[in-house]
Amino acid sequence: MHKKILAEYEAEDFLIKYGIPVSKRFLIHSYEELMQVVKNMKFPVDLKIISIDVLHKSDVGGIRICHHMDHIIREYKEIMNIVKRLKIKNFEGIEAQEYVVGKELLIGLKKDETFGHVIAFGFGGIFTEVVKDVNFRVCPIDDKEAEKLINEVKAKEILYGIRGQKPVNFNLLKNVLVKISRIPLEHDNLIELDINPFVMNDGYGKAVDARIVFEE
Repeated sequence: MHKKILAEYEAEDFLIKYGIPVSKRFLIHSYEELMQVVKNMKFPVDLKIISIDVLHKSDVGGIRICHHMDHIIREYKEIMNIVKRLKIKNFEGIEAQEYVVGKELLIGLKKDETFGHVIAFGFGGIFTEVVKDVNFRVCPIDDKEAEKLINEVKAKEILYGIRGQKPVNFNLLKNVLVKISRIPLEHDNLIELDINPFVMNDGYGKAVDARIVFEE
């Protein structure tokens, strides 16, 4: 089976076509291009390696949070050194991305041999595999099933707000889950879709990192 993999930037473009909110970002290919882009962005700014060869960017130091222009200059050089040191072949560029604050969630799709496409939802971020607070539903789902999926996570109280924190925007979250669950209706060859994290707060939610795999 031949696979087509969409790394973060391409995967995010795909999500935008289906109405999934994505954080503001730019794919840059040179230091000069980065300087032009950053002029129109607010700090902090994330810099990320974009490559299908680097699935877990944080493991190789491929994500850098920059709080001012001096950070941008230093971290750009550091990331390029990592690219050279690891000899990353499928290097697409560096993504300059707005820094989004909120709860880090995981939303995904997977093609199961028995059930067909299923949607996954739970808590995401770098501790996803440790926390293991993720639940599944067969696609597609409606608004009521999306609400049930949200309320099945063990730490759902965090979403509703604890210790004075505001609850996340549940209407938006349910809407996103429903939209993502319907993507396989048009793409039966989709094997895997992974949005981690999808960052949510009381006002908005945005995909911050994504990866998609298709069967060709």
